[in-house]
Amino acid sequence: MKLTYYGQSTVELVADGKKLLFDPFITPNELAKHIDVNSFKPDYILVSHGHGDHVADLVTIAKSSGAKVICIAEIAGWLGKQGVDNVHGMNIGGGFNFDFGRVKMVNAIHSSTMPDGSAGGNPAGFLIYSEGKVIYFAGDTALTYDMKLLADENLDWALLPIGDNYTMGADDAIKAAAFINCKNIIGVHYDSFPVIAIDKDEVAGKFIKAGLNLKLPAIGESLDI
Repeated sequence: MKLTYYGQSTVELVADGKKLLFDPFITPNELAKHIDVNSFKPDYILVSHGHGDHVADLVTIAKSSGAKVICIAEIAGWLGKQGVDNVHGMNIGGGFNFDFGRVKMVNAIHSSTMPDGSAGGNPAGFLIYSEGKVIYFAGDTALTYDMKLLADENLDWALLPIGDNYTMGADDAIKAAAFINCKNIIGVHYDSFPVIAIDKDEVAGKFIKAGLNLKLPAIGESLDI
């Protein structure tokens, strides 16, 4: 698999030849201003919740690419009102098999409202089962005991928020890594705004001390995972 980071929580995962784009927030992100939003041609878009820093480019990319959007049922309904019909609604605890593999929607502790004030349903994370691997995209979340339910999933990689203030910070993300029994972590949801800016060296040191493999790719950088 190949994963490319585009800032905040926006990542593209290539799984079994299909492009999966998570939480598209590119055009309003000053750190990602060199990224051309028109270049995205995903096969699927996965949406963790309705906040603007996760859905800012959702409708634009969904319409231009024809991608199928995988999201909570309430966001699926909202998308229909925006003229996006290629949508697969899910809910917490449910799973579904797609042509690249299986997706399971799991719990996240956060809030969720669409940019226009509409209800965004419950926030969520995703488990991606593809190519014999399991990837956990936590979405925006606090540290939660529900993460311990993932300990026997044999996770290969986990994408965890580390920016603090709106989500868990680095210290709780390290605890989360222990809860989910995963040593390979990609940090997301940091630096996009002053209130979630981090000291990368300090954070990296904490993860090393905990025996974890933390990756903080630059915006536009790709990793083989």
